[in-house]
Amino acid sequence: MLFNSYEFIFIFLPITWSLFYFASRLSSKQLKTASLCFASLFFYAWWNPKFVLFILSSIGFNYLIGKKILKAKQRRLLWLGILVNLIFLGYFKYTNFILDNLNFVLNSSFQMQKIILPLAISFFTFQQIAFLVDVYQEKIVDVTFSTYFLFVTFFPQLIAGPIVHYKHLIPQFKDQTKFKADFNNLSLGAVIFVLGLFKKVVIADGISEYANPVFSAAAHGTHLDFLEAWGGALSYTFQLYFDFSGYSDMAIGLGRMFGIKIPLNFNSPYKSPNIIQFWRRWHITLSVFLRDYLYIPLGGSRKGKLKRYTNLMITMILGGLWHGAGWTFIIWGSLHGVFLVINHTWQALLKFPEKTWQSHWAYIKFSQLLTFICVVFAWVYFRSSDFHSAHHMIKAMIGLNGINIPEDLKSWKLITLLNQYFAINYVQESLFHRHVLRWFAFAGAICFFLPNPSEFLADYHPAFEKILSSSKIRWRFNALFGFFITIIFCISVIYVTRKSEFLYFQF
Repeated sequence: MLFNSYEFIFIFLPITWSLFYFASRLSSKQLKTASLCFASLFFYAWWNPKFVLFILSSIGFNYLIGKKILKAKQRRLLWLGILVNLIFLGYFKYTNFILDNLNFVLNSSFQMQKIILPLAISFFTFQQIAFLVDVYQEKIVDVTFSTYFLFVTFFPQLIAGPIVHYKHLIPQFKDQTKFKADFNNLSLGAVIFVLGLFKKVVIADGISEYANPVFSAAAHGTHLDFLEAWGGALSYTFQLYFDFSGYSDMAIGLGRMFGIKIPLNFNSPYKSPNIIQFWRRWHITLSVFLRDYLYIPLGGSRKGKLKRYTNLMITMILGGLWHGAGWTFIIWGSLHGVFLVINHTWQALLKFPEKTWQSHWAYIKFSQLLTFICVVFAWVYFRSSDFHSAHHMIKAMIGLNGINIPEDLKSWKLITLLNQYFAINYVQESLFHRHVLRWFAFAGAICFFLPNPSEFLADYHPAFEKILSSSKIRWRFNALFGFFITIIFCISVIYVTRKSEFLYFQF
């Protein structure tokens, strides 16, 4: 069941909140927890009921190991728990990938039935590994099974994250003054949910109509020119952001409806002036997990620059592999690893001596543009089905396939002006349309100039972290803003009927 579906919005969510409301009226912690545990399990089972047994087994195993670690404090128990989690993740997510590569190297033909990936296994596996490590480090004193069950399955964050930690949710579940049905939280959560829904079904799904045909054409070897390739790459860049960030906003809104503040996962990453900042703003909870549970245990930056850069590369390569079982994901992670190494090296050079022009607006804007371009090029590998498709896109994006102007842009003043000085080749049929430029203007304005939902509602502290915002555009509970959110909701509901894909579904 997706958040952007009629059955979720008009059936599942109202029933779940109503049950939680009545449990809150009875002031029963057990009933509140039970109602959300049952609803979350039903939510998970909606897609494929047979995987309910798997997630129940995973929860039971990790809870028992966690309890044993609490008593014995033995490292081998921790390693056992981590190993079992990674074995199951590896089996479901990487077995076919490993077999395909073995067949290629050995020129063999090992065959295995296609393995179906359990819903959200990447997220709840990392979540439970973090739990075991926190238990071993004595950050967790005790937790009941019902609370732990809800910690893992809480439906707002189950499908697409964020990757939550013990400190994020369990103390809130225990605080009966906050963990309750409250109409103020309901209205605030509904506003955040609607903003995320709009980002997903209107913007992300709308702009995907231009991204998918271009990448499909590249996969089939169709000749792409400069504008077509860039149109596809930028469309996917915006599609992915609005798809994933929209879902994360909906998760924050849903959590708030039940009195729970979920961690922020996106903080306007395309405004970042460098790659380091980008990874502090993009998929924040994954970045924190990789830093705390991989990069720092590897040695972080404590053993010299060479070791630091090696650890960065290892972390980003494994981060890429976590996103998907394919060499294109590994290349995507490797590219970001290289970008981070270059960024750290550049920052070290600027400190000796420190350059005053670093704070100049022109340098900052140029840095933002350069960072964005690097991110767009890397997304090509993330989206492409194989190396051939990615290289075909990159070749067109750097101009090696020439530049053609669609006929529907012929009358534009800029094109007319350029035509006076250059020989322009016009084409009647193109995958690049004038409509995509309108999407770029709309999506770009939101990404680069407007506050994100957490900044927009900063006065109400919607997420787990407190966000400071200097934006003058702030939400207010009044008739004008009420009318605005109602219109946004009505538009979103209309577009829910459109064929939709969630890029991180079954992840």
